[in-house]
Amino acid sequence: MLFFKKKEILLSDFFPENFIDIHSHLLPGIDDGAKNMNDSIRLITKMASYGITNFVTTPHVLGNVYPNSSDIIIEKLEEVRAELLNRNLTDISIRAAAEYMLDENFSLRLANDDILTIKDHFVLVEMSYFSAPLNLFEVLFEIQLKGYKPILAHPERYNFYHNDFQQFFKLKQAGCLFQLNLLSLTVQYGKNVQKVANQLLKENLYDFVGTDTHHHQHLELLPKIATPKIKKKIDVLLKNNLKLK
Repeated sequence: MLFFKKKEILLSDFFPENFIDIHSHLLPGIDDGAKNMNDSIRLITKMASYGITNFVTTPHVLGNVYPNSSDIIIEKLEEVRAELLNRNLTDISIRAAAEYMLDENFSLRLANDDILTIKDHFVLVEMSYFSAPLNLFEVLFEIQLKGYKPILAHPERYNFYHNDFQQFFKLKQAGCLFQLNLLSLTVQYGKNVQKVANQLLKENLYDFVGTDTHHHQHLELLPKIATPKIKKKIDVLLKNNLKLK
């Protein structure tokens, strides 16, 4: 009997030229991502070895857990940029936005137009993994009323929607764009998440992708997505990210 190894391709060939990662946690010491500056640089250089050299990094903004102001985020970004120059890593392009939890603090920021966007009017948002906000659709409406376009991070990871798939269609109808976590195509977050991610892909509900890189274990697993089958599934999404460069 013959056994065939699953085909894999290099990540540097998987991502299109000038691909930009719009979801990561690369700024040092302000959330559950990079722990310090050396960690930030190691993560960035590892991703560069995969062919990703353009970033909009998105630290958490989450109540009193990660109460990152726009000023703190920009300050940390400038520190990382300076260190990249110091190490002569001049091929890296990095900007900063945020991954905003849809909570009361976000509503206050929104009212004050204190929002860091991915590009232009696109803003990355997330929900609790336990339940959606009771006023979710009102908040999505307010975001758009303010002139922003919400991109919901990793919708496949909200387990409370797994048995109520119609909610995903309702979110899209409400004007919400969807960002797929690339590692959701592996077993990183569990088989149920992987199954829902593939179902959302089948329904053409995703708009963009992101690595959601927090630590080196994520980057060790990332090459598992680099197969011709997966590339074919998400090639349009990979190219959509180019619009946010």
